[in-house]
Amino acid sequence: MRLLTSAPTPTILCLFITTLLRPSIGDDTLTSGQALVEDGKNLISAGGSFALGFFAPTGTDNRYVGIWYNKISVPTVVWVANRLRPLTNLHGSLKLLANGTIAVTDENSTVLWSSSSSATVRNPVAQLLDDGNLVVRSAADDKSNVSFAWQSFDYPTDTLLPGMKLGWNLTTRFNRQLSSWTSTVDPAPGKFTFGIDLEGDPQIFEWSFSGEQETKQPQWRAGPWNGLRFTGVPQMQSYNMFSLHFTADDQEVVYWFEMVDTTFVSRLVVNQSGALRRLVWVENSRWWNPIWVSPMDWCDEISPCGPNGVCDAGASLRCECLPGFRPSNPASWDFRDGTDGCARKTALDCKNGTDGFVLLQGVKLPDTSRSTVDWTTTVSAEQCRERCLGNCSCTAYAQANISGSGSGCIMWTGNLTDLRVYVSGGQELYVRLAAADLRSGSRNDSITIVIIILSILATLSLALVVYCKWKRRREREATRPLAGMSSHSISLARQQGDEGTEANNLEISLFSIDAVVNATDNFSVMNKLGEGGFGSVYKGKLGEEQLEVAMKRLERNSVQGVDEFKNEITLIAKLQHRNLVRLIGYCIQEEERILIYEYMHNGSLHSFLFDKVKGALLNWTTRYNIIIGIARGLLYLHEDSRFRIIHRDLKASNVLLDKYMNPKISDFGMARIFKEDETEVNTKRVVGTYGYMSPEYAMDGICSTKSDVFSFGVLVLEIISGKKNRGIYNSARNLNLLGYTWSLWKEGNGLKLVDESIGYSFSKAEILKCIKIALLCVQEHPQDRPTMSTILLMVGTTDIASIPQPQQPGFVGIRGPNEINSSVSNHDSLSVNNLSITTFEGR
Repeated sequence: MRLLTSAPTPTILCLFITTLLRPSIGDDTLTSGQALVEDGKNLISAGGSFALGFFAPTGTDNRYVGIWYNKISVPTVVWVANRLRPLTNLHGSLKLLANGTIAVTDENSTVLWSSSSSATVRNPVAQLLDDGNLVVRSAADDKSNVSFAWQSFDYPTDTLLPGMKLGWNLTTRFNRQLSSWTSTVDPAPGKFTFGIDLEGDPQIFEWSFSGEQETKQPQWRAGPWNGLRFTGVPQMQSYNMFSLHFTADDQEVVYWFEMVDTTFVSRLVVNQSGALRRLVWVENSRWWNPIWVSPMDWCDEISPCGPNGVCDAGASLRCECLPGFRPSNPASWDFRDGTDGCARKTALDCKNGTDGFVLLQGVKLPDTSRSTVDWTTTVSAEQCRERCLGNCSCTAYAQANISGSGSGCIMWTGNLTDLRVYVSGGQELYVRLAAADLRSGSRNDSITIVIIILSILATLSLALVVYCKWKRRREREATRPLAGMSSHSISLARQQGDEGTEANNLEISLFSIDAVVNATDNFSVMNKLGEGGFGSVYKGKLGEEQLEVAMKRLERNSVQGVDEFKNEITLIAKLQHRNLVRLIGYCIQEEERILIYEYMHNGSLHSFLFDKVKGALLNWTTRYNIIIGIARGLLYLHEDSRFRIIHRDLKASNVLLDKYMNPKISDFGMARIFKEDETEVNTKRVVGTYGYMSPEYAMDGICSTKSDVFSFGVLVLEIISGKKNRGIYNSARNLNLLGYTWSLWKEGNGLKLVDESIGYSFSKAEILKCIKIALLCVQEHPQDRPTMSTILLMVGTTDIASIPQPQQPGFVGIRGPNEINSSVSNHDSLSVNNLSITTFEGR
């Protein structure tokens, strides 16, 4: 039987299965003396859910005994017996010996693997149960109430199945933990393990092993169990298809889960790259849907902000110190390296009893390895506080159990490590501070403020002097053209923008063509990231630090001409927001027009949304955060930046995703700056992408912030549905995505819009709220659409009934070939109502 690997997860294994083994006492059972041989026959569990047999990874001649799902169309191996010693030919067998030991042997009867058991079983049988557990028991035992002599659930490989326990038997000191495969074709234990650490308050860790000494390093921490979930996995609160269990008593410390809704199949996997994934298979699916992946972002690393530092994945400066603390290494902190952490401003004063506490909300509790925990249900929060104050070593406390009214007590000593905050979820933590750091408005604080203000004024004065000298030098140098620049390029560098700002005076770098050629290996095809209507985009590495960048090289006959190029430089250089792509520099030598941006590791949102495999990587939490990030970026453009800016070409391909899946709006070549007193303009040149343009802009050339709001609404519906607006989703009524969504909404079937790639773990209320907001954004009349500030308020509300009812969208159907939203090539120009319209197809 040949085994194939397949994306999206390395352990999804397609198996060519021939006939099934029919042992004499049943399809799921081996008796003493029977053997399962390498002939394509298998054991099948009584309900048909699992199969056990031999398999071979693709591209290898090695063969293993394993268990996999039997009914799923893409079978997946969940357990392997002989991980370390594979068979190298077709002459192996799986035997049940007379003493109850299961053994895998080769053609010479050499034992490659065997089960271990301290008890000898009389009249043993080996049975594959319908939960995927291979067990050894006495044939005389009652199947419904049996103590197994041996079970595969006690020896997991890389997969945790429902009912399988992870953790410790404290009586025998037996530990069950997951270990990754070495590679997609080698099930030998890899460098990553996943299990429970017993130090302090028990918590789940993932560890990696590296170096010749196989040093064990923590890779990820789930945090302690708080009665409802692990504090480092707030997504657990949205699970409704599982029941989650954690037991910590004198007998065992274990975690396991069970399926509440048996129409789903779920497993937890640690793959060969160290990624932890909660995967769900739905009937009639074609792949496993990831509903949770870790690490999710930069803050999921172990203590990225060091001792007493707090990580915030949504902040521009991801590390900050706890209240009452300051950076231990200010120089490193200034360069966004927080690994040295923070130190107290004022030492604690336990003897005089003047210490107090500051409350942190929505946090992942610190590493509990150096903590003490009391799960007693009668211990209140106030009692926990008093215990901490009475212990001079105590630096923080929290309730151990947050279910019900809360109870129990965790106390930390020493530094607090691996702290992060969440947008939603998390827990309350009380950090102990000296009285001086708790007081506000004290004389010392006033003195500190005065000193800071004087320092700032002195610094500004010095900076002004330096700036004036620099400006005079630049003005002198402006008369000397760069070597190799054509006269056309020089005029572009000198000419003024619409706002009277010279391009060569912007605070961005001007790079030579030699630097660009070296960074991209002469625009090597290997470095090409993609193409658009304006030209190609290349990945490059600049300078000694090898800074990763993306370079947009405009074609000489590009639709984006000199004006658009100058516009993009002028705009982006002035805009600073975490949800806007940052422009690093530009090049205008030798007829080249090149824009240099920060590199976005995950490319465009378009590449994820409309690809079924990559779309499965966007769970609802990620999509929801992307919607919020785009809204914040637009709010900045419309209301909070120095200029009121209309993007005019907001679409999925112009939203880029960084390595942590944070969205950033890009491509400002078509953007329009509004005067302070302008709310809308009537333009004779309409630019944008069909499917995203608002009716009043496409038909009449009326452009306003509400034009971007319309585009945002379309984009939100695409994020929810995974469908493009310009497709037909009801052939009888010729409806595009807007019309299709409107028909579902009126029928009360809004949840039918949800992309199946999201899976089935999401907040129905959040989905319906976002659909309702999107429909408000795409209403036909601009005055009916909300502003971006109102949209963010609506996104933040939990009361969907308080959000106004939307009216019918504009452009609800696919129109004829001569109408405005008909299909066009990558870029076209046409005339409607005496308007010059330049369009770009969404990509």
